[in-house]
Amino acid sequence: MLVDSHCHLDAAEFDSDRAAVVSRARASGVLQQVVPAVDAAGWPKLREVCAADAGLFPAYGLHPMYLREHQPAHLDELRDWIERERPVAVGECGLDFFVEGLDTDAQRFYFEGQLKLAREFDLPAIVHARRAVDAVIAAVKRVGKLRGVVHSYSGSAEQARQLFDLGLLIGLGGPVTYERANRLRQLAANVPLDSLLLETDAPDQPDSRHRGERNEPSRLPFVCETIAALRGVEPRDIARATADNARRLFALPPA
Repeated sequence: MLVDSHCHLDAAEFDSDRAAVVSRARASGVLQQVVPAVDAAGWPKLREVCAADAGLFPAYGLHPMYLREHQPAHLDELRDWIERERPVAVGECGLDFFVEGLDTDAQRFYFEGQLKLAREFDLPAIVHARRAVDAVIAAVKRVGKLRGVVHSYSGSAEQARQLFDLGLLIGLGGPVTYERANRLRQLAANVPLDSLLLETDAPDQPDSRHRGERNEPSRLPFVCETIAALRGVEPRDIARATADNARRLFALPPA
């Protein structure tokens, strides 16, 4: 069994064939998926999507790349949603210093507000950190008493060790399948297995076999196989360990 720890199944790219996408995922061994939000306007649709299948689990949050859609009042609304809906995580939240024009102070305001909600409700945080891993580490230290995952991890091995010390895991997906991703592949070969999650980030970040295509969770086995090959172990060992990690972090039921 595999768990896709980060899949935007509520995205419009899946509106025409969402049930078929879920069916293909299940046929490939991906029995559970965590579906994080990006903005407050999308929370109702995300709830509806996840309610349609027992293997889909929602997380609610405010993504830094959608900063223009956010309002301070959304943090209060998020508290209400968490209390009422009992999601498996807070997110997707985080910092993005790659995209131009995203106000860094505003990003930090929403990120730390969500980290405090994660701490308050004892939920893991699903964190986006693009060219911002050090700033994410600093924010996590400031808020304290947190757990979660930095998804689509692209930082250094040393930064990863700091995240592990703070109680966070890292998620790896399609980018690790590209042969030129040397640093990422070396990290995948050596990261402690109890600190690793697998993800697709579908519909984004397709693997090397599907470059330029819409990504989907049924392709997670290739990510698993790639990491297993890099580590010199069987794919089932990676699948079992990462699924256990996901179930433990997100408190998922047996599949």
